[in-house]
Amino acid sequence: MAKHGKRTRAARAIIDGKTNLSVEEAVALIKQAATAKFDETVEVAMNLGVDPRHADQMVRGVVTLPNGTGKTVRVAVFARGAKADEAKEAGADIVGAEDLMETIQSGKIEFDRCIATPDMMPLVGRLGKILGPRNLMPNPKVGTVTMDVAQAVNNAKGGEVQFKVEKAGVIHAGVGKVSFPDEALAQNIRAFVEAVSRAKPSGAKGTYLRKVSLSSTMGPGVSLDLASATAH
Repeated sequence: MAKHGKRTRAARAIIDGKTNLSVEEAVALIKQAATAKFDETVEVAMNLGVDPRHADQMVRGVVTLPNGTGKTVRVAVFARGAKADEAKEAGADIVGAEDLMETIQSGKIEFDRCIATPDMMPLVGRLGKILGPRNLMPNPKVGTVTMDVAQAVNNAKGGEVQFKVEKAGVIHAGVGKVSFPDEALAQNIRAFVEAVSRAKPSGAKGTYLRKVSLSSTMGPGVSLDLASATAH
């Protein structure tokens, strides 16, 4: 059995035995246990009562966190002509068409979000096997296939978080940084949980929201009281 370092043991001692905490209690503990030398991300994990292998139980969506994510998001846009200019003016990091496709095919993926105008999707579609597994494929359901590329770029850089359920029925997302004020983190957590709750698919049976946990990048996790996580 691997031996844990002094810092890890100390962090676990802070959280050990504490479960079903209010959002505010959990945030305070997570911040106390986050002792890495960098500004750790606060992460939410949600266990859902769905089987995403069935199309009517797939959960995906997007939410704009009220206090942003604290992360610098690099945005790539597939567009031509006036729309390409619009994307550049909005602050997109990479804008292109065939040239961008070739860059991605070569294995160079230097962005966190990919946006495309609808007319570019036949081109982008060729990249499905590369972008799909990385959850980077533009999708109209989350607003990344759009003619309003400027708004999409602004959203991506302004605290918008996409979510998609994994095979085991779990959703993960970063909802801020340890350096954020407690209240800002609590607001972000509730906004995220509420968005996932609203995205409940038609095929979900039984208990949809099973467990919500909170952790920092390097720290242990703690479970939240569901009533507190869904409270306004």
